[in-house]
Amino acid sequence: MPRTIRVTRTIAIIVALVFLVAIGFAFSTAPGAIAIRALIVGFIMSFVVITGFAYTTLLERKLLARLQARVGPTYAGYIPIPRGKGKAPFKILGGFMQPAADAVKLFFKLDPTPGMVDPVVYNLAPMLTVIPAIMILAVIPWAGNVESLLPDYYEYFAIAPNLSVGVLFILAVTSIAVYGIALAGWASNSKYAILGGIRATAQMISYELALSLTVLPPIMLAGSMNLNDIVQAQAGYNWFFFLQPVAAIIFVIGVFAELQRAPFDLLEAEQELSAGYVVEYGGMRFGMFFMAEYMKMISFSAIAAVLFFGGYRGPFVDAVPALGFLYTFLKIFAGLFFMIWVRASLPRLRYDQLMNLGWKWLLPISVLNFVVTAIAIVVRSEQARETGASLIQIFLS
Repeated sequence: MPRTIRVTRTIAIIVALVFLVAIGFAFSTAPGAIAIRALIVGFIMSFVVITGFAYTTLLERKLLARLQARVGPTYAGYIPIPRGKGKAPFKILGGFMQPAADAVKLFFKLDPTPGMVDPVVYNLAPMLTVIPAIMILAVIPWAGNVESLLPDYYEYFAIAPNLSVGVLFILAVTSIAVYGIALAGWASNSKYAILGGIRATAQMISYELALSLTVLPPIMLAGSMNLNDIVQAQAGYNWFFFLQPVAAIIFVIGVFAELQRAPFDLLEAEQELSAGYVVEYGGMRFGMFFMAEYMKMISFSAIAAVLFFGGYRGPFVDAVPALGFLYTFLKIFAGLFFMIWVRASLPRLRYDQLMNLGWKWLLPISVLNFVVTAIAIVVRSEQARETGASLIQIFLS
């Protein structure tokens, strides 16, 4: 056996053993076990979401093709099934290797650094965009108390469970992303990139105000900022979407603006800004902006599922907690499908329409909805004290 193969096999065995020892240590009560477990779960979930990002691009291309009467990717990685003599083979899973082909192309594509750019900020901006997209996943509850995967002191499956300010953590982390886009435009030393960065700053700040106000009603109804408490408050299909449809709709619109997805993708309008803030980026640095967009699509779909659609709750989830992973995946998939459907259906707004919608409509409506919800909760809380029922039961009665 060649020496290179022996060395590679030895390294793989050592890494596997270290990983197994770390897993065993994570389920112990030794000091530092919580941190080790968080690192292991974070690594696994990040790997799953990064892989999911790659196939979200394939899902989008396939769905857009179906919605627009096209074919989409079919040749990269299909499995041929023979159909008889003289007939062309039937192709299944056509295009399932397209994400791998795109990744190879980005890794090997020429990645020049333009002259007169700020090199530190220019290279830092893509990382400031990707890192928040991954950090959001830390507090998402993916399933309930799966005993085989959780130590006794955890109530639900998450990278960082039992965080009492989970919603505040999400709002803080998502606010960082605007810096990556604004700095990418400024550091590129290009008028098109700077205009795209300025548009991004104005758009994301405008819609983050309404977006932040829409997460307050679920917090007030659940009486907690812990995401698992919000999920448990929606047990029995008492989804907050039915109690707070206005907040849910504004939240979805705000997510589209936060993600710069159509019809709110003005900061990278090709006919105006020549691809906007990423115009001076190429290769994998461009790919990192691309990756951040699709990873945030997955993350925001998970957040919407937690806040308004019951999270991991579903049929038989109390008896079989592992079903929570399935229900979370299905709700995330539904969110991704809806985002792609909207992109295929709606035209891009004008910039004045985008600003008017954010400041003149969504923000006042979200403030009014917050005030009305607060008053209703105060009134119904008195009824809850008198009857002994929960606040959710009083609202549904």
